[in-house]
Amino acid sequence: MADISRRARELGTENAFVVLAEVNKLIRAGRDIISFCIGQPDFHTPVNIQDAAVKAIRDGKHGYTPSAGILELRQAVARNMSESRGVDVQPDDVVVGAGAKPFIGYTILSVTDHGAGDEVIFPNPGFPIYESQIKAMGAVPVPIHLREARSFSFDPQELADKITPKTRLLILNSPQNPTGGIIPKQDMQAIADVLRKHERVWVFADEIYGRLVYDGEFVSIASFPGMQERTIISDGASKTWAMTGWRLGFAANRKLAPYFTNWVTNTESCASQISQWAGVEALNGPQDDARRMRDIFHERRDLIVGLLNQVPGVTCQSPGGAFYVWPNVTEACALIGARDSEELRARLLNEAGVAVLADIHFGPRVPNEGQHIRFSYAASNEAIRKGVERIADFIRKNTLRTKATAAG
Repeated sequence: MADISRRARELGTENAFVVLAEVNKLIRAGRDIISFCIGQPDFHTPVNIQDAAVKAIRDGKHGYTPSAGILELRQAVARNMSESRGVDVQPDDVVVGAGAKPFIGYTILSVTDHGAGDEVIFPNPGFPIYESQIKAMGAVPVPIHLREARSFSFDPQELADKITPKTRLLILNSPQNPTGGIIPKQDMQAIADVLRKHERVWVFADEIYGRLVYDGEFVSIASFPGMQERTIISDGASKTWAMTGWRLGFAANRKLAPYFTNWVTNTESCASQISQWAGVEALNGPQDDARRMRDIFHERRDLIVGLLNQVPGVTCQSPGGAFYVWPNVTEACALIGARDSEELRARLLNEAGVAVLADIHFGPRVPNEGQHIRFSYAASNEAIRKGVERIADFIRKNTLRTKATAAG
């Protein structure tokens, strides 16, 4: 019988979708589940953007576009990236894709050679597709740990220590998934200083949450002297304008743009023309809805952090951006006799009716950092209150049962 390649067999996945399938199965069986597992805004795409897409359909804009994307969208992206990051991005530097995710793979394909031992440094915990794509493209994954004591950033000295003659790419994500952490400006400066000593190392700057910042400021590595030329700025429409299903992302780098365009030609042909015209409106049109959604996420951030810190055995830092929290549940696991965060996650789902993700869904646990779970607070205030209350009740009830058993 024909076999499956090792590459396909070993390809990783995004566990948020795996858990979501579990959630949907339980819901179909009649269970009441409150889900915090998927990183997707719970808002509708703003009406002006919807209208732009409908107009594109009515105007007959249904066909292929240039693989790099329509000029109007690349102009809008270039202007927006230049203004928001203090850099000079030209339309020809920009390539449009079916979401921002493909550019992770396109970048690795463009700067590493399969099987050559080329290394890619990536954040851990981090978006699971980073490691999955590194392995699939035949490069060597090198995790760099995010520390709770550093508000889930990494030590620039640790980066310096991990760079070897084989290092070809560093992946940065700020604001970050899954922790919501932001790399502060002084750390970003230190990272740039480290990289100046290693001119062969590219940087993939995943800045998809760059407009969802609540504390401090968003800083792009591309804004530091000498860094833009070797930085792939990656952004998209999904998070800021609630356009996850529209599949629209962008990447900008002058040298790599022709290669990205060729990868798009070989894979997607082009992003949906209809989505691209919607993207033009998203970037160029009124930003009131985007600001409103950001303000609501900020309020939810404060709400869920305050509530989680009242749950027995849970401590939760207040993240600076995105729409995730990454509470430490080490003590909670001990209180209920769970061996780790994955057992806690499974019990919360099946016994309390609350869906979260465990730290192991985002890479191996960071040594000496304890146990964590991820909440996406892209959910209503009512769902946040009700869900956290269920978790608190679950831990209290199971802690009492454990104590009573021990006493008996």
